[in-house]
Amino acid sequence: MSVGSLLKCLVPLIVIAVTVVTLLDIQLSLEIYRKSWIQQEIKHTEPLSGCFDPARISPLYNLTLARGPKHYELHAGTPMRFGLDCYDFAGTVGPEAKHYIEQTTYHMYWRADLLSFGERQVWTLRSFFATQDVSRSLLILWSNGDLSRNPAIAGFMQRYPENFQVRMVDIEELARGTPLDGSDMLASAANDQRAWVDGDLVRLLVVWYYGGVWVDMDSLLTRDLAPLLEHEFVVQWDCYADKQFMPLNGAILHFQQHSPYLCEAFHIMATGAAPQPNSIDWGSRLYHKLWRRLLAAGMEPFKVLPWCFIDGANCGYDNSLPDPLKPDSRSWGEGRTLDVGGELDEIMSEKVFSVHIHNRWDKEFPKGGWVDRMLLRRYEQRLGEL
Repeated sequence: MSVGSLLKCLVPLIVIAVTVVTLLDIQLSLEIYRKSWIQQEIKHTEPLSGCFDPARISPLYNLTLARGPKHYELHAGTPMRFGLDCYDFAGTVGPEAKHYIEQTTYHMYWRADLLSFGERQVWTLRSFFATQDVSRSLLILWSNGDLSRNPAIAGFMQRYPENFQVRMVDIEELARGTPLDGSDMLASAANDQRAWVDGDLVRLLVVWYYGGVWVDMDSLLTRDLAPLLEHEFVVQWDCYADKQFMPLNGAILHFQQHSPYLCEAFHIMATGAAPQPNSIDWGSRLYHKLWRRLLAAGMEPFKVLPWCFIDGANCGYDNSLPDPLKPDSRSWGEGRTLDVGGELDEIMSEKVFSVHIHNRWDKEFPKGGWVDRMLLRRYEQRLGEL
């Protein structure tokens, strides 16, 4: 075929492709699952185990808060995929809490055998102490190794001796008295090489044992979480409706001490198949399974925070937050500015509650980028020298 003939074929195709991309918003998603798996693991629902029976609810569970009136609505009723809808909705929550909790326990977890505790992890601690009401908070940093000798961590312990603790996690002890007590699955979960399965297990166990808020170590908190804590909740995975088999995420979650929701979750874990290694079987899929069982039993489910409250980078190109680990572009979304004082700055300071980085531990925040200017430098200004 001659060059002229080839161009005659290619030029119309290029014109058509450019026209389609310019005029049409094309969204494609392809996921393949076995129908037998969908039926067994997703659609099939078992009855609840009775954790909500009045006689079984622990006296440690704060029924007054759980069943009392709520002041902030967390469910918008729509996916909020257009413009800044989700961010604007986040701005309707707070800024002050309208319920009283004397002290809230926050939990983080780091697998010391997989990666050293470095600067990226230190920024997560800084984000906590710069944004939360420390006088009414206790942060526990859990690990499978001794982190107390880390110089950066030691600095926080010296500055916040009443509000920051570093502890070794004892899964067997935390599971005592739950349906998982003595289960062989506890030991196997601790060996997960991505820290997914054990991370999902530890978050439920420590929140069950102590109550409070779990925060993933790949998060940067942007404002006080207190207004959210009148509810028990997990978060939406992203803004897309096609995540039908894993719509929920536990990057940040809140449940009260000995919550019957977690009691039911442990029952599902104990009576189900062991989680696959490096899977979300005890994370997203567990939350979804529990949520559907609650509905089937006529029980009010836990809340699900909209995607942007915690994970604003997980939506479409027109309304996702800029990638926090990439250098700034000229604009974000539909031509919005990245300048201090602009829309992004307002979203960070007054609307969303966290930025979820999704691991990527080998990367650093770009110097002079929007995360550096709008978050990191402000943490340092609020905290001073540590």
